[in-house]
Amino acid sequence: MHLGKRTIAEFLGTFWLVFGGCGSAVLAAAFPGVGIGFTGVALAFGLTVLTMAYAIGHISGCHLNPAVSVGLFAGGRFQASELLPYITAQVAGACAGAGTLYVIASGKAGFDASAGFASNGYAAHSPGGYSLVSCLLAEVVLTAFFLLIILGSTDGRAPKGFAPLAIGLGLTLIHLIGIPITNTSVNPARSLGPAIVVGGTALSQVWLFIVAPLVGGLLAAGLHRLLYREEDAGLAREAQQAGETAHAARSLAAPAGWPDVMPNWR
Repeated sequence: MHLGKRTIAEFLGTFWLVFGGCGSAVLAAAFPGVGIGFTGVALAFGLTVLTMAYAIGHISGCHLNPAVSVGLFAGGRFQASELLPYITAQVAGACAGAGTLYVIASGKAGFDASAGFASNGYAAHSPGGYSLVSCLLAEVVLTAFFLLIILGSTDGRAPKGFAPLAIGLGLTLIHLIGIPITNTSVNPARSLGPAIVVGGTALSQVWLFIVAPLVGGLLAAGLHRLLYREEDAGLAREAQQAGETAHAARSLAAPAGWPDVMPNWR
């Protein structure tokens, strides 16, 4: 698929993630009498990724997250030349999603974006009052496990067709853990969109939610390579041995002087 179409898919997917996930927090989490609460918000974030994985996964891979793109690159699954276009599309989609949500939410009397707007924060701006170190560690660990889920479930040896379910449910679990700590980021684009709308402290603290997910993504890539290195080497040896066996069989079967017409079998 052409890179332009893939970046459009990433824009739309990240728009949906921010609009759907943050929208559930802003519009529905504490709705009088029937609010969906933390559980509902966590499920909403998981559902945005799950639905987009089926909608655009076959187009762009459905990264929707700079930490995912960087982690996939570090894990040998993504090209360096496509990192910047993907990340640009993801950030643009997140900002568009947050802006659209702001226009809708501000249509209600008494709305105040500075009250939070699903932005991420630490210390006094953490939902549970968690320190900077606690929030930093939580975001690194949660992002690392999110990338491990993605890398493992999309590996060629994993059960086919279940990756979107594993990734969507994994993100739901991550939000169930992380919402009280930081409002859960694990995604620099998701954090940057609402922070730009809110400004002030949310924007001054957004650095943590850019740095920590990227560190977590790189950590997961290293762990994944460590876990799969021996198995990958074994598979490569088996493939090489199979190729050598096939080539030897053809050489024995062919009359002397005949050319090898299938060099790619080696």
